[in-house]
Amino acid sequence: MKRAALLALLLPAPAMAEPLTVVLDWFVNPDHGPIIVAERQGWFAEAGLEVEIVAPADPADPPKMAASGQADLAVTYQPQLYLQHAEGLPLKRVGTLVESPLYCVMAKADGPVQGLADLKGRKVGFSVAGIEEALLHTMLRTNGVEPAEVEFVNVNFALTPALASGQADAVAGAFRNFELHQIAAAGSEGRCFLPEENGVPSYEELIYVANPDRMDREKVVAFLKVTERAAGFIADHPEEAWEIFRGWSAEVDDDLNAAAWGDTLPHFAAHPMALDADRYAAFGRYMAEVGLIPAAPEVAEVAMDLSAPAD
Repeated sequence: MKRAALLALLLPAPAMAEPLTVVLDWFVNPDHGPIIVAERQGWFAEAGLEVEIVAPADPADPPKMAASGQADLAVTYQPQLYLQHAEGLPLKRVGTLVESPLYCVMAKADGPVQGLADLKGRKVGFSVAGIEEALLHTMLRTNGVEPAEVEFVNVNFALTPALASGQADAVAGAFRNFELHQIAAAGSEGRCFLPEENGVPSYEELIYVANPDRMDREKVVAFLKVTERAAGFIADHPEEAWEIFRGWSAEVDDDLNAAAWGDTLPHFAAHPMALDADRYAAFGRYMAEVGLIPAAPEVAEVAMDLSAPAD
């Protein structure tokens, strides 16, 4: 046996690098386009990263997993970040996936609700109290309607069926890139009323959060640079990117996701590490004003700009 081969047998094998674990907010869908395209194109591997993408069993778990170190990154919602901070979770926003709201209040385009003021005396379906409820109340009051003048119906996440069947005159918490296509498939045209056009400060729908005391900054920065590359590729080659994305699994390769893909693309963060501190401060003040948190945190308490030099 040659000496080099003998040494190779005697020397211990090099330790495998720990994967970067990213827990999504929910099952894989077009909202996660840059992550999935980057993985399928092998761009994480090119950057020296092994990325483990996890869809959670419970959408409440990802932030807790990132806080405890069970995951390196979690995908969550900017509004939820302020609640997580108020609860004492040691998390900070380190990057952005979807940089603008997707939430909307949806009504039938040919129905009686042609504006939010028309909801006075009518039924609104909802699924989740808390933040979604606060957004809806702000939107109503901006249009001269007090929440007490509206009947709220818990439709248990069946937003589109509730609207299509007439159980509700409008539904709150619809995602403008999905539910509009769902109701079209049910034979009706929907219209979305947007929070950022009705009194709610604009916010980032999906963000990456990490425990700053546990995270590997170099790995996280590398991950965000790769997703920036993927977001740019998707913007420049949307149809090719869809073909790549749909190959992830049979579950994502359907007509609803294909329709949602085109509506989701404009919302991906072109520069995931970039932090708009004024926007975060404004939304923190809003969360305090509507009583969801005791006081607005300093931006540095809830968000990091990884494009800036490390302290």
